[in-house]
Amino acid sequence: MTLNLPQNFLSQSEDAWLAAVDRALKGAPRTKLHGKTDEGIDIAPLYNRRADVEPRKAREAQQPWTVFQRIDIPDAASANRQIHEDLEGGADGLELIFETAETTEGSSGVRVNSLADMETLLDGVYLDLIKLRISAGYAGNGFLAMLIAYLEKKAIDPARVEINLGNDPASRLASSGRLNLPLEEHWARFGDAINALEQMGANSCCFGADGRVWHGGGAGAAEELACTMATNIAYMRALSGREIPVANWQNHLSVVLTADADQIGTIAKARAARRIWASILDACGLPQTPLNLHMQTSFRMLTDVDPWVNLLRNTVATFAAGIGGADGITVLPHTRSIGLPDGFARRLARNTQSILLEESQLHMVADPSAGSGAIEARTEALVSSAWARLQEIEAEGGIFDALACGTLIEKISSAASQRNLDVARRKRPITGVSEFPSLDEKPVSVLEDQSVELEGLGAAVEVSDSATGERFRSMRTAFANGATIAGLLPLAMSDTPAFSITPLRRMRLAEPFEQLRDRADTNAGGPPQIFLACLGPLAQFTARASWVANAFAAGGIHSLGGEAMDSLEDLIGAFKASDARIACLVSSDSVYQDQAVDAAKAFKAAGAEHLYLAGKPGDLEADLQAAGVDTYIYAGGNLLELLQELHARLGMAPGEEALA
Repeated sequence: MTLNLPQNFLSQSEDAWLAAVDRALKGAPRTKLHGKTDEGIDIAPLYNRRADVEPRKAREAQQPWTVFQRIDIPDAASANRQIHEDLEGGADGLELIFETAETTEGSSGVRVNSLADMETLLDGVYLDLIKLRISAGYAGNGFLAMLIAYLEKKAIDPARVEINLGNDPASRLASSGRLNLPLEEHWARFGDAINALEQMGANSCCFGADGRVWHGGGAGAAEELACTMATNIAYMRALSGREIPVANWQNHLSVVLTADADQIGTIAKARAARRIWASILDACGLPQTPLNLHMQTSFRMLTDVDPWVNLLRNTVATFAAGIGGADGITVLPHTRSIGLPDGFARRLARNTQSILLEESQLHMVADPSAGSGAIEARTEALVSSAWARLQEIEAEGGIFDALACGTLIEKISSAASQRNLDVARRKRPITGVSEFPSLDEKPVSVLEDQSVELEGLGAAVEVSDSATGERFRSMRTAFANGATIAGLLPLAMSDTPAFSITPLRRMRLAEPFEQLRDRADTNAGGPPQIFLACLGPLAQFTARASWVANAFAAGGIHSLGGEAMDSLEDLIGAFKASDARIACLVSSDSVYQDQAVDAAKAFKAAGAEHLYLAGKPGDLEADLQAAGVDTYIYAGGNLLELLQELHARLGMAPGEEALA
């Protein structure tokens, strides 16, 4: 079908269009049509194509991104089966999540203590044909040394295995609130590991500025970019004076960013990251090399309730990360926030990427969003905002000083509080949770996250303290000779950390509403109920009745009634027959003018313990209050707070007496 547009429509000037906009706005400012991101970046209603920009190279020409899959089942043998299933199902990269990792997103991680455990985990895996990422927290160097020992035992050249350790003391400090070692000791140990790895010819990247922690704590896109880039600047400073050639520094620096359901925002974030990195290298006088950029779908955006919607969120996020130029992508399975994903959920996560690569061929176009007015504008705004924020962090002394003085945690926590308020008011709706919830959904299947007891933790083993590679080599040798992680590293947190702060509080956006649903679903008295007292004819109350039923359902409250009645007496009779204790008057504003006051008096007389009215009271407020209306529920109000109070009235609030 061909769309034929009149020539006079296509030939109109921009000024003519703006004049038409002004007429439609009837004197209101054009900014009324603009939106804002969480961080105040302006979003215009329409953008022109940009002819002044060129595509920016990210991955090699027509090269697909690496499809990573998280390996996080505690038992090493079960994790090995998981690995083979993932690789045979389309993954070409593995992210090994060990139990010491801080960013486990709810899982306990694989329990590996010895080289024998590592052999169990990696049995039958051709490591030189895939890419590896390691998440191990403070034990990262130990697990990397064990992996090198494993490669040597299997006669695999470490130069043929691409490994990203992703060690990040900054995000670890922000997440846990503590570091066991002084920073200088961290830098010495990383310098030692890098020296050893380069002497061995290993293809390993040691540092990975991890944006997942900042994002999970509430940071917006610009803040996440600023924190990760400030972190890499700190690591470049740490590498100076460690007998590591400056030209090699960038081989050991990488970034992990989150991809969420904000499609344009995620594309812009990935593109902005590369521009900011290029500016940093230029400012430092270093040669331009591509940023090693990995992206993971957001844990913050996942929901326990109606988890099938997570498949759509993940698809948008993965599409945006791929379009934005990520080198590798990890898709969290749609049941990740509920528990350990089973094989079905993992398969859907893999296939999300496979469809975008194999069927949609997204990787075949270099920077496909180049020239898009909306994406270019958001990218430029993000670069500007993140660069300014990066300079603020640097002015405080860098990422660690900004964490130590508390300003960074405070800023991110403040952003999280505002975002949570937007969720509570449904200004930021969550489909299936705060909007359009289903009270009849069936539980999904997840694996049981069982703890695994390890045998032979091993006695403490001393290793060299040299910073020129000897310490790392001695750890590798110790593992080859039977040493254990527990024997080489202090797995238990000390009572007196070298560095401590107030950590970020990480939470998913849907958690407050999900807590209400959990309490409602497990209520000892059965499903909580409210009676919808609909006034007037069907046409007058249907839209508002559907809206308010969905609003109450967001708290797990089942709505009764909702039918048109011939008289107020019939409506009161239906209320009494329902055994509901609480009611809500529902109709149009015009019907409220004639019937709401009398109805409120009747429902209070009939025993309604609390009476809601759907909508704002307007000029009837005083009369409605006198008649017995207690609370108004309307769009833009704090629905979460209203539902929490309703739970308390129904005796479901934890640790609280029922409200009168």
